[in-house]
Amino acid sequence: MSETLEALSRYLGILPSYGDVTGEAHRTSPQTARAILASMGHEVGDEAAEAALLDRIETDAARRRLPQWHICTPGHVATPPGFDPDADWTLIREEADGAHGGAGEDAAQQGRGALPALPLGIHKVQQHGETCWLITAPDRLPDAPRSWGVTVPLYGIGGARHPIGTYGDLAQAAGALSRAGAGFVGVNPIHAGFPADPGAFSPYSPSSRRRLSVLHIETDRPAGADAGDRAADGGEGPDDTLRDGALIDYAAAAPARLAALRADHAAAGSPGPQAPDGDLLRFALHQALADRFGPYWPDWPEDYRDPASAACARFAEENAESVAFHAWAQQRAEEQLLEVRQAAGEMTLGLYLDLAVGIHPAGADTWTDPELYAHGVSLGAPPDDFSPAGQAWHLAPLRPDILAERGFVPLAQILRAQLRFARLLRIDHILGFERAFWVPDAPGVPGAYVQMPREALLAVVRLEATRAGAVIVGEDLGNVPDGLRADLAASGLLGCRVAMFEQHYGGEAVRFKAPEDYDRASLTSFSTHDLPTWAGWRKGRDLDWWERLGTLEGEALSQARAKREREVAALEQVVGGQGDEALLSYLAATPAALVAIQIEDILGLDEQPNLPGTVYDHPNWRRRLPVSMHELDRLSGTLQAARIMAQAGR
Repeated sequence: MSETLEALSRYLGILPSYGDVTGEAHRTSPQTARAILASMGHEVGDEAAEAALLDRIETDAARRRLPQWHICTPGHVATPPGFDPDADWTLIREEADGAHGGAGEDAAQQGRGALPALPLGIHKVQQHGETCWLITAPDRLPDAPRSWGVTVPLYGIGGARHPIGTYGDLAQAAGALSRAGAGFVGVNPIHAGFPADPGAFSPYSPSSRRRLSVLHIETDRPAGADAGDRAADGGEGPDDTLRDGALIDYAAAAPARLAALRADHAAAGSPGPQAPDGDLLRFALHQALADRFGPYWPDWPEDYRDPASAACARFAEENAESVAFHAWAQQRAEEQLLEVRQAAGEMTLGLYLDLAVGIHPAGADTWTDPELYAHGVSLGAPPDDFSPAGQAWHLAPLRPDILAERGFVPLAQILRAQLRFARLLRIDHILGFERAFWVPDAPGVPGAYVQMPREALLAVVRLEATRAGAVIVGEDLGNVPDGLRADLAASGLLGCRVAMFEQHYGGEAVRFKAPEDYDRASLTSFSTHDLPTWAGWRKGRDLDWWERLGTLEGEALSQARAKREREVAALEQVVGGQGDEALLSYLAATPAALVAIQIEDILGLDEQPNLPGTVYDHPNWRRRLPVSMHELDRLSGTLQAARIMAQAGR
């Protein structure tokens, strides 16, 4: 890589190298650097273009007096580096509740001298023609209460009532678990998806992280318990796979749910949004266009790919009813989630939501605000033991330069959309707050890490969590950058500790950690939605699947099974037995602030919700639970968990 390209990459946060989990070093290639620069809108075809761009960036940096952003503490005078108290300034405050996602011009204050102490919020000061965003947040969040809860798959909790679980079912779950003494109920991400594509049902590849899934809205006209329900049989997996319940047939269930929603809308007199909001209407326009031209906007006629185009304006006018329906559906989802929050009101923390790490590159968010996202690259992960070639998740990254330019308000809006309903929020792959792995779409071009503004991102999280009175969990599993866990703890965020991974590594023997060795500042569980259940792990059900799919075979499979046998024996020795009670007692005894129990373990199920690396060859996100949510507080597994957690002081 030339010195010019290296300097350019450094300015824009492209790291020159990284070490993988084995310790092997990987240098960023010129092809990778140029692909990532292009994804940020900087097309540099030759060294002359690279030199010109570098000169422009260096000149702007040398000229600038104020930083783009500065972190402040509420109630203290804010003085960013380079601020001149002898020069005029303009201060624009964010509204107290942050409802508009940024400082309104009507709140402008003119002055000279020191800046005033600022309240919680993202404010901005302007001086010498420059803008500096003042992120005013507490240094640390309060300690999380000692509690426990249950995670459930929202799509699968409909029982006999609904083929796809609803927010009404979730309210029932919250009420039942509250009666049992649980402190929270957790679900998969509930972001807006692609209702026009029933095959795009992964909750971790959303269309928008600021809007809600409409497929979980409880309707006045249910499509019927059998619509979209497919009985399980032995042909879906190895041996007795899926005998515990039916699979969701989204191709039938999703259109049926949407038809019932449209009928509700028509019966209500086809109302529009109660309080017109420009962002909501733009999203609703996207959904209406998707109904007409298909779910993915890059496939639309060119005139409709720009939300500001005359063609889009005409479409909105000519299809006002369709736009109104989608805006109304979002408000119905919000109303029902507020009912879930109310049903969980007696819980210590209530609803526990999950923020996906990114969005689909052809979804609503990239259509409504394309500048905010990098194009032609995907978030992913570098090579490791599980994926020797690395991973591309087909998710569009947020651009750190645009985030900083906008004062990180887009992140605040994304967080606020979740924390309106939840007092406990998990941020998926929070390692991306330190550095994000971007994989170019171009075949054969390897990925590289892009540095993210960690201090600012964590400050925004503290700010929004404080506004909501919420606890934040950062999913910090994988190739964790040095110092990140310490920074999370310093900010008052909890980490994730998964029991099957909590081992003392090194040497031949398998040694699991004793309960007292766990971190206090963590949410602890046996597994996750991407890993085997307690019963399935001991039986090696995930290995059965990998064998069936041809991923593991021969000597590698034999070694994996032998290793699992050693791990099962070692963990059973530490927890003191083979049964559910032993595992629950082990988790309850840890100092971890929170313990999460998966409903699959309460029910003793073998199969996991998702098998990473698969899409349709494993029934991901499709398994229906064999119980109704109003029964949860009467299940023997729930009663056992509640008793053990109470005895441990949770």
